[in-house]
Amino acid sequence: MHAATRPRHGRRAHDTANDGAHTTTTATTAATTAPTPPLSAPVSWGLTLIVAFFGALLRIVRLGEPRAVVFDETYYVKDAWTMLNTGEPRDWPDSVVYDGASVSPNIPFAHGDVGGWLSSAEYVVHPPFGKWLIALGLKLCGGAQHVYAWRIATALAGVAAIVILIRLTLRLWRNMPIALVAGYLMAIDGVGIVLSRTGLLDNFIMVLALGAFMLLVMHRDWSRRRLFAAHEADPDGRPPQIAFSWYRVGAAILLGLTTGVKWSGTYFFAVFCVISVLWDAWLYHQAGYRRWFLNAGLGSGLLAALVMIPLYALSYLATWIGWFIHPDSYMHDWALSHPGQGVQWLPPTARSFVEYHRQMWQFHTTLDAPHDYKANPLTWPLQIRPTSFYWQKLGDHPGLCSLAPKSECVAAVTSLGNPVIWWLGSLCTLVAIGIAIAKRGDWRIWAVLAGFFAGWLPWAQYLHRTTFTFYSIVLLPWIILAICYVLDWIRTTCSPTLWRATLTAVLAVTTLVSIFFYPIWTAMPVPYEFWLSHMWFDSWI
Repeated sequence: MHAATRPRHGRRAHDTANDGAHTTTTATTAATTAPTPPLSAPVSWGLTLIVAFFGALLRIVRLGEPRAVVFDETYYVKDAWTMLNTGEPRDWPDSVVYDGASVSPNIPFAHGDVGGWLSSAEYVVHPPFGKWLIALGLKLCGGAQHVYAWRIATALAGVAAIVILIRLTLRLWRNMPIALVAGYLMAIDGVGIVLSRTGLLDNFIMVLALGAFMLLVMHRDWSRRRLFAAHEADPDGRPPQIAFSWYRVGAAILLGLTTGVKWSGTYFFAVFCVISVLWDAWLYHQAGYRRWFLNAGLGSGLLAALVMIPLYALSYLATWIGWFIHPDSYMHDWALSHPGQGVQWLPPTARSFVEYHRQMWQFHTTLDAPHDYKANPLTWPLQIRPTSFYWQKLGDHPGLCSLAPKSECVAAVTSLGNPVIWWLGSLCTLVAIGIAIAKRGDWRIWAVLAGFFAGWLPWAQYLHRTTFTFYSIVLLPWIILAICYVLDWIRTTCSPTLWRATLTAVLAVTTLVSIFFYPIWTAMPVPYEFWLSHMWFDSWI
């Protein structure tokens, strides 16, 4: 029988199973995964929002604590505030007089004295979009006089990530309990909580990249429906166009904005686009079209690139509009004062813009300054060297410190993930690869590995660079997806008793660990001995 007209039943069953439906291929599997009626959309979304609300409480309650400029908030919050007031980031003096003493401008800034910036534009080494998001939070919440206003944008980004991860997991595995587990683990993880309670940029990278990936999975589902329907109607006809969809348009824009937060978004764009085209190729193959790899590579792949690359570039450039329209922005007139230098065929403003980017690139690729919390990127998934954002001895004994009045009282913000989630997720990533190899053709393994390829492995080329473990926030959704992959495998291959026991154990242990660590993620006053009991390894101190 001709390949293009052979019966489709076997291939359809295999593809449906791989798409996470309840179709099974053996009596044993069928017995252990009795299908349950799908939840209605209102119920499904209701459960999603309940988990998101729980995550919001962990992120927003006491958002103004500590009342201090925490770690790199000294750059991003103050930049956002001057951008909101003047249009561009401004320099700050090295010290100011406050209460009769010469102190860092961070001290009065944290206590509501938020003026005092200089008129000169500041040299910043990250694109402006993330700081504009922080500035939006400052605008909506009354200004930098309110500490919670510095952090509300990152908190809302963290809540949005919970929602997106739940819906992505549900789309991948078609199982609401697993999807809710994904959102719950995101809600209670320490890196997710700390980065949602601090005015830094990395939470925006995570949520924008996650949203873009969700759109690409939606594009895959849309493409699958089109290809199978077209082949069913005309087995010998040409495949329909799947290169362009509004999902890919949205993904390209989000990835451009991701890069507009930090340049590491470029890697997400490259990896996600490759994975999306590989999915296209596999769908052509599953639908039964001949020359499926050629169709995907020279067909949909090339056309997708022609659509997505310009959209990505334009979205990134749009984040720099403020730099272009303000004549006193940093290096705006560099070309006029440096004739004969730079890219000569460009107009002066564009030449200044390119030179600015060249200097930013040089900064990022040569940064090797010593730092107490510098962490080798290869250690991020195991959280070997977490970042201490804030640590302060307190003069009185509020909160939990009242239980130990003779002990020193401290407050800390430590960017340390829930160890069980990260260690289990790292192990599950390796297990998931093994399962995918054994199953052959399970496209969802690329959903698990996407974040590792895009958010982690590129840093292997900069092992000399000063980096920090909190950058690993971009890996958190993919760490959790690895856990979900293995949970789904247990659900579909093992007894219901083992499935329920495994799920209960994961939820119970991770919950208890997060309860234990929550005070040192959120600057709760605690006795010194209580804080020290969380430092399981010397590298955590």
